[in-house]
Amino acid sequence: MPAAIGATMITASVTATSANAAIEKRTFCVFDIVGKQGDVYSLMQDYRLEAMNWGVDLTLKAYTDEKIAAEDLKSGKCDAAALTGIRGRSFNSFTGTLDSIGSIPSYDHMRQTLKLLLKPKFAKYMKSGDYEVAGISPGGAGYLFTNDNTVNTVAKMSGKKVAVLDFDKSQAVLVASVGASPVSATIATFGPMFNNGSVDIIAAPAIAYEPLELYKGLGENGAIADFAIAQLSLQMIIRHDRFPTEFAQQSRDYSWSQYDRAIELIKVSTDKIDPKYWMEIPEKDKTGYSEMFRQSRIKLRDMGIYNGKMLKFLARIRCKLDAGLAECTAKDKE
Repeated sequence: MPAAIGATMITASVTATSANAAIEKRTFCVFDIVGKQGDVYSLMQDYRLEAMNWGVDLTLKAYTDEKIAAEDLKSGKCDAAALTGIRGRSFNSFTGTLDSIGSIPSYDHMRQTLKLLLKPKFAKYMKSGDYEVAGISPGGAGYLFTNDNTVNTVAKMSGKKVAVLDFDKSQAVLVASVGASPVSATIATFGPMFNNGSVDIIAAPAIAYEPLELYKGLGENGAIADFAIAQLSLQMIIRHDRFPTEFAQQSRDYSWSQYDRAIELIKVSTDKIDPKYWMEIPEKDKTGYSEMFRQSRIKLRDMGIYNGKMLKFLARIRCKLDAGLAECTAKDKE
């Protein structure tokens, strides 16, 4: 073999080995209630390709049970996981409070919130213990679904059975505060419980309507209150010691770049809901509910369930977008 050719082959081999060594293999556990056929998993497949540019080769594992995905992240079976913000609260209370009741009234508020959270001064809040939030995407507005369209005020919820997620203490507190009966459920069971009549009311985003066949629970007499009680989020949570130093920020930047795409998927899901189910809520009632939500947030903050720093941040955004809100001059500000 001529010396020049041999040297070239050796150089190429060393270069390839170095390139492979630079790519770290990690396991990314993705919660999608539909599994590999779902929109979340599809988004994460594109995310995986982008992550190769940041030096990480992610092996995606689909989970239809979010509890197991979270447990596998805690045990170390997963190096990263895509979870709902509500579930993510146990990993990071700051970002986990994004999904708090009534704190983000609209998609305009959500856009402003996620854009501002990209600022370097918020990076320190993304880390909590062994974990770091490496991306936040909108999951859609949460609405109240009821099997009885005469339940058109909070007062009429009294005595009704309402599904509450077993791991989220805030939901049980909120439901009990309006005189309704909280019924423990999981993300896997709350849809079937509504459909078979075990509960009268659930809170869910539009993206759950078709996969969970919630039209079965709504039936002929059901309704969906056209008033967002929360904005849900999808959060990518990593064990930060298993990733390159710059990975988390690169990931957060990428997640923000996909905001419009996520919103479009939410709109497609919303359009699939039969228009007959939407129930308008009078503006005067919305004002009262917004104050009720605010008082609930303060109570849940004082109970240690919601993060006070995040609540204060979200209050500033609401007042920036509408300085005329009563809360902007209230003495008991968040």
